[in-house]
Amino acid sequence: MSAGAAAGAAHVPRGALGTAAPQRVPAAHANGASHASHHAPAHGGTGAGVAAPAAFSDMAGARRNLFTKPVASEQRAAHHPQQHAYQQHPYQQHHHQPQQPPPQQQLAAHGAAKDELHQLHPQLAAAAAAQQAQQAQQRDSDPNERRWSLKDFDVGRPLGKGKFGRVFLAREKHSGYVVALKILFKSELAEAKVEKQLRREIEIQSHLRHPNILRLYGYFYDNKRVYLILEYAAKGEMYKQLRKQERFSEPVAARYIAQMTNALAYLHRKHVIHRDIKPENLLLGLKDELKIADFGWSVHAPNARRQTLCGTLDYLPPEMVEGKEHNEKVDLWSLGVLCYEFLVGVPPFEDHRSYKETYRRIAKVDLHIPDHVSPEAKDLITRRDPSQRMPLDRVLQHPWIVRHAAGTDALDG
Repeated sequence: MSAGAAAGAAHVPRGALGTAAPQRVPAAHANGASHASHHAPAHGGTGAGVAAPAAFSDMAGARRNLFTKPVASEQRAAHHPQQHAYQQHPYQQHHHQPQQPPPQQQLAAHGAAKDELHQLHPQLAAAAAAQQAQQAQQRDSDPNERRWSLKDFDVGRPLGKGKFGRVFLAREKHSGYVVALKILFKSELAEAKVEKQLRREIEIQSHLRHPNILRLYGYFYDNKRVYLILEYAAKGEMYKQLRKQERFSEPVAARYIAQMTNALAYLHRKHVIHRDIKPENLLLGLKDELKIADFGWSVHAPNARRQTLCGTLDYLPPEMVEGKEHNEKVDLWSLGVLCYEFLVGVPPFEDHRSYKETYRRIAKVDLHIPDHVSPEAKDLITRRDPSQRMPLDRVLQHPWIVRHAAGTDALDG
């Protein structure tokens, strides 16, 4: 992750508990690499707001294997034995167990036979060409048969640098679709012992489809690197916008919280707990829509309560601080903390003296809300223990959300 908070922000460094060193870091394209502060269109398009072509719509975990299906000429030979004479090599006419000729001779013989067949049957040739084109299109659009490589992309300017690699603006050559290409170094992942965490992050994020969750289209790798093909968020980092404005107005904050609530409701329906909600892990799309961009601490937990202490210190719920089991309600706590930071500009339990004091304030819910925050917003923020935290569907019905986010797409789940 890239180090350093924005200039002028009075923050004690936030500790990302676990493998990362304790410090507050800029927003990241999944696992810590951040956008640049400005995002001008590159390669002839912005990338955001452009409908993904069919070959790009479901690229996650995609593979291509050109040898799983017979070519059209082989299929015709199987269905039309009378045409098989054109496919036979002369060796096969004289030996019961034919000896394979050199590959160049095989290709030459096969090409000559196909040319002769096409001359005799021009309509059949046209049909074969159409069939081959259809098979190629199906192969390119089938995520189970698509294998990506760096040669498929025009790589542009860097968008940011993270702890384990960098993010670049890139364009897929065939479709022209603009993406963010995150490049991670295997040696650094192994040294930090986060390979398992990265695999889990890829597995979770690649299956998510929501307008307020950054898409992971797919991934590929070579001997030294892992490449993640991510949605390009044109307006960059939520954290930088917050630092620039110091705090958000209540209408803007309510719209972002409504979008975040919709995304969390979707995750919880999928039995995914995020566990690391904070401005650094959020990006903004072309239409200023919020995008959850980091799933490094997420877990798929359909039936179990969790005990891992993880996430970022300022956003930890009391049950984690006290070493108790937790469930998806930790995300509800973090949503309230996020709402506070949007409206005030700093986290509610931040203490400049020490991490220990921050732990103490969280455990006691030592919360002080400034007078400029409206009573409705205070009511949404002040939900303390897990049993009192407002369910996500009720958050969307809260008067503060309804007043400021009604009439926008923020309430569409």
